[in-house]
Amino acid sequence: MSLIFVLNGPNLNRLGKRQPEIYGSTTLADIKVDCHSTAIELGHEIRFHQSNREYEIIDWVHEACEIGAGIVINPAAFTHTSVAILDALNAFDGPVIEVHISNVHKRESFRHHSYVSLRADGVIAGLGTQGYGLALRRIASMIAEKS
Repeated sequence: MSLIFVLNGPNLNRLGKRQPEIYGSTTLADIKVDCHSTAIELGHEIRFHQSNREYEIIDWVHEACEIGAGIVINPAAFTHTSVAILDALNAFDGPVIEVHISNVHKRESFRHHSYVSLRADGVIAGLGTQGYGLALRRIASMIAEKS
């Protein structure tokens, strides 16, 4: 059983209330439940975190460097601004999958650039909250391939 970190950036704590026409009505608590179920099905454990603070996300990536086998990350707005999160992810040896609920490429042009993508082994965008489960499945298969 491997430990996979599921990390969420700013404003994702407002899912279900914030711009439902873009993000839907599913809450972050709903996503957490789904991720736990998927992880159990795959024979893995997850640590699920959300923060509006960049340094907390970096600290969780550092923790994953010590005890994690994979990272699923929805950096939200930090996607487009955080070299610091990129640097932390570059120190992580396991697979990283970047997830976005909306299709960022159909949105404002500033959302088209991702620092995190420079490290990510895969990117899932525009598949709604189902992207988390798909990311966990891909990470699990990458962990299995590695062992």
